[in-house]
Amino acid sequence: MPIRDAIVDVPGARLVGPDDVTISGITYDSRTVQPGDLFAALRGSDFDGHRYIDAAVRRGAAAILAEEPVDASVPVIVVENSRAALAPLSATFQGHPSRDLTMIGLTGTDGKTTTSYLVRHILQHAGIQTGLIGTVGIEIGDGTAHHLPHQTTPESNLVQGYLREMVERGTSAAVLEATSHGLAMHRLDGTRFTIAGVTNITHEHLEYHGTIENYRRAKAILLERVAADGGVVVLNADDEGARAVAEYAEGARIVWYSMESPSAELVARDVVVDGDGSRFVLCTDTGEFPVFLPMLGEFNVANALCAIGVTSAADVDVRDAVAALATASGVPGRMNRVVEGQSFNVVVDYAHTPESIGKVLRLLRRLHPDRRLIAVSGSAGERDPFKRPLQGAVMAELADVTIVTSEDPRNEDPDKIIREIGDGAREKGAVDGETLFEITDRRDAIRKAFEIARDGDCVLMAGKGHETSIIWGFEHRPWNEEAVAREELRALGFRPNEVTT
Repeated sequence: MPIRDAIVDVPGARLVGPDDVTISGITYDSRTVQPGDLFAALRGSDFDGHRYIDAAVRRGAAAILAEEPVDASVPVIVVENSRAALAPLSATFQGHPSRDLTMIGLTGTDGKTTTSYLVRHILQHAGIQTGLIGTVGIEIGDGTAHHLPHQTTPESNLVQGYLREMVERGTSAAVLEATSHGLAMHRLDGTRFTIAGVTNITHEHLEYHGTIENYRRAKAILLERVAADGGVVVLNADDEGARAVAEYAEGARIVWYSMESPSAELVARDVVVDGDGSRFVLCTDTGEFPVFLPMLGEFNVANALCAIGVTSAADVDVRDAVAALATASGVPGRMNRVVEGQSFNVVVDYAHTPESIGKVLRLLRRLHPDRRLIAVSGSAGERDPFKRPLQGAVMAELADVTIVTSEDPRNEDPDKIIREIGDGAREKGAVDGETLFEITDRRDAIRKAFEIARDGDCVLMAGKGHETSIIWGFEHRPWNEEAVAREELRALGFRPNEVTT
C-alpha cells in the first residue's frame, strides 16, 4: 500500500518525505523488520522504539512512524502518539477486517479466558467458524494457531493482521479478550465491535490505572465502541464493577445475567457443583432449561451465563448453546488436575487476583471439607502492588497453609514482593514456619507444598496456569507449571497408577 493511503485515517499525521513509497508490512520490533516494512517507534515503560530506528532502516524498513522528526533515509510519519496512530494505520493497511467479522469483545478482571473459550465453543458447535485472540493464544478458526507470551491483547498491528488472516481463511466471527491495558493503550482502536461481555471488574492493574475508577473507565471503552455501533452488551448483574460501567453502554441493547437477581434476563437457579462439573437451571424469557457444564465452580456457571448471552446476541438459539455447554472442554491452565499417583490432590490454576484465588479456594474447600488446603502463589512484579497484601489475606483466610513464592518478578526484588504478600497473610493470623512459608524459588515452593501434604489434602498452584515462562528482569525463563509439578511428584517417589485420590 502506498504510504499516503495508509495514513488517511491517522489524525494529525505529517509525512516527511515522498508519499508514494509502498509499504508491505508493519512492525514495532526492529528485530523483525523485513524489507519494505513500516517500522513503528513505540514508547514503552522499559524501551523506547525511537532508539531502534537506525537498526530498522538498516534491516530494510521502507518508512518510519515516530513521535518526533528524525533524520532517516526513508519517509517518516510524524504523529503525537505513535501507539495511537499505529491502530488506525494498521486497520487501514489490512482493509478493516473487523468490518467483515462478527466481532465479540470480552472484558473483566477474571473469567475472560474461560468465557471466551465457552463463546467460541458454542459458536463452533452452531456451525460458525470462529477465531480467538486472548491469553492462551490466537486461534484463527481453521486450526491455525499463534502464540504470544504474557500479553492477552496484542499490539494493534498484530490484532489487525490476525483479523485479516481470519477473514482470508473463511472465519465468520472473532472472540477477543479486551484487557484494560489493551483498551487504554489503543491496541483495539480501529476495531469494530458488535457484541461485548463483561464478567466482573474487581481489583487489578492499579499500578497502571492509578484508581479503580480509572480501571473501570478503561474497561468501559469497549462498551462505548459497541454502543456506537448499536450492538449488544452483556453484563454481570451480581458484580458492582460491571454495574458501574453500564452507563457507558447507552445506545446498545443491554442483557443482564445473574446468579442472584431473578429480574435479570439470564438467571442460573438451583446450582449444584460436584466432582463431575456444574448443573443449574437456566431461566430466560422464553423458558427454563437444565444445563450441565463439565467445569467446576459457581464462577464458571457465571461465565457460562455470560457466554449464553453473548452467543444469543450472535443469533445462536439458547437450546443450541445449552447443548454445546455440555461438551465444553477445559481451558489450559484452569483447574487442571495433576495426577502422578500421589495420595493428595494437586490443582494448577491461572488465578492471580485476590478475587479469583478466593473463588478457587472456596470451591476446593467445598470439595475437600475435611482435608487441608495448601496454597502456593505469588504476585507479578511491576504490577498492581496494592493487591499483594489482599492476596496474602485471602490465602491465609481460606487455606490451611500459605506458601508465597515468585511469579514474574520482572525488575522488582522478588523477596520484597513476597514479604508484601506475606504481611497480608500475617495480619490474618498466619504463622511463619507453621502456616506461612516464604520461598523465593517457585520450584522449591512447589516441592515444599508436596512434602508437607498429607493423604487427601489439596495443593493449589495458582498464578501461572498455562504460561510458558517466568519473567526475571527482562529474561523469559522457560516454565511449565504442570510439568514442574509432575517432576517434583516423581522426585518424591510417586508414580502414575499406584495411588490416586
